[in-house]
Amino acid sequence: MTAASSAPSTIPAEFPVRLLARGLDVLVLAAVDVGLGQVMGYGFDWLLVGSACVYLYFSLLDTWAGATPGKLALGLRVLGPDGGRPTLRQSLRREAFTLLGSIPFIGPLLALAAWVVIARTIHRSPLRQGDHDAFAGGTRVVRLQAG
Repeated sequence: MTAASSAPSTIPAEFPVRLLARGLDVLVLAAVDVGLGQVMGYGFDWLLVGSACVYLYFSLLDTWAGATPGKLALGLRVLGPDGGRPTLRQSLRREAFTLLGSIPFIGPLLALAAWVVIARTIHRSPLRQGDHDAFAGGTRVVRLQAG
């Protein structure tokens, strides 16, 4: 068996498995967020720090590891337009929508609207790329399969 035949192949990841991976990551982040709130109080500072933690968690892990723990658990990876890991700039752009939920009062509605748009654009794309992937320059989420 050659190295090429044993390399994993990739297929575009569908929205439900991507949403489940995000949910696993949210469980981790919720624990961190509650801990922060216990330490610093649940005020404006907590909102800013918590928002930065969420944004950086997804952006940095996708850049450094190609996936968050939730994605890793489900066999998903984020690829940059060149097929390798996304750059930090691409990851920051890709995850910019996560900051919408931090806007006082209207944030949850804006975040929900962003998720609806992302879900619809992922469903319509043959490579399962959402608008956030296009905004990042063509990133994509794939499911690894043994070759």
